[in-house]
Order: sequence, then structure tokens, then C-alpha cells
Amino acid sequence: MPKPKQFNLLMVRDDGSRVLRLSVPGWAVGVVVGGLAVTILGLAFIYPDYVSLRHQRGTFAALSERLHIQQGLLDASQSRLREIRGEIDSWRDLHAKIWEPFGPEAVPAKRGIGGKTGEQPARAPVKEEMDRLLGIVREEGESIRTLERFLGRASRVLASLPSRWPVRGPVNSDFGQRRSPWAPNSEFHSGIDIGAPVGTPVKAPAPGVVIFAGQHAEYGVTLVIDHGNDTKSLYGHLSRLNVAMEHAVNRGDTVALTGNTGRSSGPHLHYEIQVKGQPVNPHSYIWEEPGPAVAKSAR
Repeated sequence: MPKPKQFNLLMVRDDGSRVLRLSVPGWAVGVVVGGLAVTILGLAFIYPDYVSLRHQRGTFAALSERLHIQQGLLDASQSRLREIRGEIDSWRDLHAKIWEPFGPEAVPAKRGIGGKTGEQPARAPVKEEMDRLLGIVREEGESIRTLERFLGRASRVLASLPSRWPVRGPVNSDFGQRRSPWAPNSEFHSGIDIGAPVGTPVKAPAPGVVIFAGQHAEYGVTLVIDHGNDTKSLYGHLSRLNVAMEHAVNRGDTVALTGNTGRSSGPHLHYEIQVKGQPVNPHSYIWEEPGPAVAKSAR
């Protein structure tokens, strides 16, 4: 029987002296070599997958970062869309306030676009949200155009309203019930008394036509202007008239000078607005702030 092969491993120092001698059976060396060969072959098969996985890991990290950035942009877009929807809601409230004075029959019919903005889901897809917003903006745009057409027709009426102060001064006696300066009982005052020195210019608060210019039993030298739409303005206790009957006046024209004529206890202007022949509170028509006090009590 042949003797099994052995491999001797000899370790020596630099000076040539032997340190260690190790005998290894041939089969053990074969096993080690075979194992190394199998390991190398295995690594050769696995390495491409490792390289691919490492590359995919890097790609996944980059995609995760991009996804995080895009999610941030999406959240910001959702926030901006909610702000826009809130702004559109405020348009609706503003439209309602503008239409309110004209009555419910003047308000245009609404076309539904999915309800109020607050009723929509907070996390709706961006495209769906944009489609909803586009529909609402179109609806509000049509509402604005309708309002523009309506105000265009109403502008002629608004322009004819006596909306300015004819004289700047303190209101010494207001519209409505007051204590009579001539008797112990109260009386209804059909206008307002604006304190002003004699000779103060009286400005037309709106365009119109003079329908009375002359003496009045109570108001002395008196002027009445017809502004159209059943609206007239009266100016009493004047010292001089600058216009005559059927004279057309524009807003801001000097039509008279204040005085103390008629039944009056001091220089002032009696200013009155009549609608369909009935006196109304001039404060409801005057849009300007009152002027500074320039006179003391009158009438």
C-alpha cells in the first residue's frame, strides 16, 4: 500500500535556523485548494449582483431624496391652493355685500361648481384641485362681469345722486324730530342746518336742473335742483342765487351763497333732499366726511 502524500511546511529565520516544520496531508491541501476554488467561483457569480445592488442602493437613495423634495413641493402647492380657495371665498362674500343693497331679485343665479371651497377635501389631488379652482374662477369671473354690466347701468343713477356736502360746516340741527326754536313743543325738521357765514359758496352736490329759484315763505331765498330719478335737493336761507330756472348745473358748480333770509335765527344753510316728494335724511346720501366746524349754532 503506497504511503499517502504529505506536504511539509518549513518555517526558518533570516539566519537560516529552523523554527517550525509542519506536515500537512495531501488530501487536506486538496480540500483547502478546492474550497478556495469554490469560494472564488462563488464570488465570481455573486460579485455582479453585489455591484448591481450597490448601484441600486445609490439610485434608491437619490430617488428618495428627490421624492422628499417633490413631497415638499406638493405640500407647498396644496397650501397655496388652500390660500387661493380662501381668497376666492372672500370674493364670494364681497360679491354678496355688493349685491345686497340691490335686493335678492338683482343677484344673478349661481351655477354649482362643487360647493363652497371649505367643503372640498384638504388633500385632494393637485390636478383635481386645479380643475375645481378653474371652475370656481370662471364662475366668479362671470359674476364680476354681470356686476360690471349692472353697475354700468346703475352708474348713471349713482352719478346723479347728491352725494357731496353743498357747504362745509357743522351740522347745528339734524334731520328728524327736534325742539322747535320758535315754540316750546317739538317739530319735524325736514333737512339739516349747516352753519356757515353769510356769503359762503354753495356747491351743487350732483348734476341737475334748477326747478325753483326765488322766495319761499319759510326758507327765504330758496333754490331747488331736480337730479332726476325722483330726487331733488333744496337750499334755504340763501343771500344770493347764481342760477335761474331751468338752468343745468354740474356737480361742484357754485349755485348760490349762504345767508340768513326767511325764518332764521342765524347764518346757515338749510339743506334738504326729497325723494318722490318726501324729505329723507341727507346723511344717507352724503358719502364725504363732514367739513370742519366754521360756524356756531344756527336757527
